[in-house]
Amino acid sequence: MSFRLAACAEMIYGELPLIERVRRIHEQGFEVELWDTRNRDIAALAATGARFSSMSGYFGGSLIDPANADRVVESAENLIPAALELGIERMVVHPAELGDGGAAVRPLHRSTGQMWLTGLRTLERLGRLGERHGVVFALENLNTALDHPGIPLARAKDTLALVSAVGHPHVRMMLDLYHAQIGEGNLIELVRAALPWIGEIQVADVPGRFEPGTGEINYSAVAGALADVGYAGVIGLEAGASGGPGLAAGDQSLSAFREAFLVG
Repeated sequence: MSFRLAACAEMIYGELPLIERVRRIHEQGFEVELWDTRNRDIAALAATGARFSSMSGYFGGSLIDPANADRVVESAENLIPAALELGIERMVVHPAELGDGGAAVRPLHRSTGQMWLTGLRTLERLGRLGERHGVVFALENLNTALDHPGIPLARAKDTLALVSAVGHPHVRMMLDLYHAQIGEGNLIELVRAALPWIGEIQVADVPGRFEPGTGEINYSAVAGALADVGYAGVIGLEAGASGGPGLAAGDQSLSAFREAFLVG
């Protein structure tokens, strides 16, 4: 297999404590994505032996708001010790601050030149921070139609433009194909265009945000396209199990995910 496969511990095996979710994902041969690591037992997570691919890289502020951008950088710096202890490669940020349910803390429905410039400068600062500590900050695209209303510069074309404009090796894109399908579509051309800037890819099917094979996205074709262009990085399942709660449903979800990304 040419891809490294990961699963988000926040979205699968929800009936288990987080540590047990991590262990179960690891035992099945997957790397682990995490969200918020605050108030977590970092030493216990590290002791599971799992390989962690990514985690949330900030907990306040907005990349694109001059009044709140400093908070993004400050919170990112506070999270770096946890990332280093866990051996995490990528710390995920978003164009603006997310609140309960993923909605914008300060909803805005149009972008401005000031937002672009502030986002660019904040990402440049994160790039320098990442370079000092050996981590990459990955800007994730979001959909605003369903999950994240009120987030400007969230579409994949915008996040790609920002990341490529920064041009720093410690700033990359967390390309979320679930969000891109809802907001933009044309996924194979998107991965080809974004390839030089991709830090990690996240997947889930549409509709429902379940494992590949449960919706409209032809993930086997996407996998083939990724293999054709030489992508050999992480693909993370950020999805619930279509079978509902229960360990068997979670196991089936991971199995279907692995099957969708078998190539060659």
